[in-house]
Amino acid sequence: MLERIKIKLQYLLPKQWLTLLAGWGADKQAGWLTQLAIKTFSRYYKVDMKDAQNPEFSSYHSFNEFFVRPLHADARPIAAGDQVLVQPADGTISQLGTIRDGQILQAKEHNYSLEALLAGNYQLAAEFQNGQFITTYLAPHDYHRVHMPCYGVLREMIYVPGDLFSVNPLTTANIPNLFARNERVICIFDTAFGTMAQILVGATVVGSIETVWAGSVTPPREGVIRRWTYPAAGDEGAIVLEKGQEMGHFKLGSTVINLFAENKVYLAVQLSNGSITRVGEPLAEAVVTPATS
Repeated sequence: MLERIKIKLQYLLPKQWLTLLAGWGADKQAGWLTQLAIKTFSRYYKVDMKDAQNPEFSSYHSFNEFFVRPLHADARPIAAGDQVLVQPADGTISQLGTIRDGQILQAKEHNYSLEALLAGNYQLAAEFQNGQFITTYLAPHDYHRVHMPCYGVLREMIYVPGDLFSVNPLTTANIPNLFARNERVICIFDTAFGTMAQILVGATVVGSIETVWAGSVTPPREGVIRRWTYPAAGDEGAIVLEKGQEMGHFKLGSTVINLFAENKVYLAVQLSNGSITRVGEPLAEAVVTPATS
């Protein structure tokens, strides 16, 4: 009964206004009130500060400063190897596997369309048909900066407006097409492993999604799809990110979805639904094609 009420509330609550209010409050520098909010949040969600660059709560003058706190330099070692891709985020894997018939598994008995996730771009969707996907949920207690699985050159970024449903395990299991309905920022990279998408999905009270090259992508929330294209590798102005480098962050928790082209990578065998992830740990390896004589 309680779970049904929670799901119903997701449809009834004014999520856009709640998110706007939360973002406004999280940016405020309110002295003792900010410190109280940070300490209460940390106690409730059992936030571990030992890896933070600044582990003292008093170091943060707004809730958002605390939430996007950087880690100290050696907190997340990056797995070595030119053929190894690494985890982009601290979190929990909700689903992973093969994109079959243009469908991605959201939860048990729930699939959603690859093309819908990519805002109806059928040409882009074709690049990932029969490829691999992995969905990582960032809980409130997690580190909320997102990093690169491998070296990549940014090809395009697409902002897709949408709903702001929560993306916690309960809503993921019960709200159809959740990730194709929610606001999201789609980042497409050219890599040594083919085309890769790294998609940052918004949610209730996620005040902002930001990237290192563009700053805040949302807000503003203008209700229209926006698209940016970028120079190719070697051209002036090309945006090149190294393996393990930060590429963006959430101001409050959400989800990262990675898409890979067919026969380019295989996901690490130790990963499964519910696996805990840490930035820099192995995510996948390249598919090695035997040399022809």
